[in-house]
Amino acid sequence: MTGATRRRSGSGATIWGIAGPASCVIIITACYLVGGTPSHTSLAAQRSPQAEPVPTPTASTPSPRPKRTARTGTFPMRGSGTFTRATGSTAIVGNGRLMRYIVVVEDGIGQNTQTFAHDVDRILAAPRGWTAGGLWSFKRVSSGPYDFVVNLASPVMVAKMCGEANPNVPSQVDCRSGQNVVINVLRWVLLTPPYKGQTSLYHALAVNHEVGHRLGHGHMACPGAGMPAPVMQQQIFGLHGCVINGYPYNAQNRFISGPPAP
Repeated sequence: MTGATRRRSGSGATIWGIAGPASCVIIITACYLVGGTPSHTSLAAQRSPQAEPVPTPTASTPSPRPKRTARTGTFPMRGSGTFTRATGSTAIVGNGRLMRYIVVVEDGIGQNTQTFAHDVDRILAAPRGWTAGGLWSFKRVSSGPYDFVVNLASPVMVAKMCGEANPNVPSQVDCRSGQNVVINVLRWVLLTPPYKGQTSLYHALAVNHEVGHRLGHGHMACPGAGMPAPVMQQQIFGLHGCVINGYPYNAQNRFISGPPAP
C-alpha cells in the first residue's frame, strides 16, 4: 500500500494504519452502507490481540488538493496513508459479550479524529444499537487489547485496505475486512440520496452495518413494503419498498430482520 503503514500481529493478519490482526475467513463486505441471516450467535471464542502503538506519523507526499463536491463538504480522494488514533476511552455500554474497539482516522482527509470517535461512541451506545438485544457490550480503548478497529479513510485507502482480500472492492464503498471496520470519507460526507438531510441517521447506518459484519451478520433484504430496512440491508443499492433505518433494533428491542441476501 503506497504510503500506508501496515504491520503483522502474532496472528499473521494485517491491520492498516495500526498494528493488529484481521480475523474471519476474510469475509469482505462491501457496501456503501451495509448482511445474511440475522444470526444472534456470538463469534467463536478467541483472545483479543494485544494492541500495538500507532506508528508515529511520518513525513509523506502531500495529499492532493481536496475536491469540492456539488452537494456538501470537501474531501480528498487520497489521504496521507498514515492514521491517528483517538485518545481516551469510554465506559462499557451494554450487558453482553464485551467488544473493545479503537478508532483511527487517516491523516489528510479533513476529519477530526476525536469528533469521529465520539460519533462512533454515540452510535454504538444508542438504545436501538447492537447492545439492545443483550448480546453485546462495547468499550472504546486507546491502548491494550482490542477486538476491532473503526477506520475513517479516503476512497483510495478504502480500496487498498479491503482490496487486499477482494480486488473488486470499489473505492466508493464502506467495507469490513477482518477486524477492520472501514468507513469511507466519501460516503461519510456525501451520504446517499435517501438519507439527504439525515446525516446522523446515515452515519448510524454506516457504522452499524459494518460493525454488524464484525459481529457475524450477513446481508439481508427488505422484509416488506413500508417496513424499516434492516441495518444489514445494502440500502445504497435501493430500499426495495422499505423505509430508511440506521439501527439494528426497533424501539421495542426487537431485531429488525429480513431474508438473507448475497
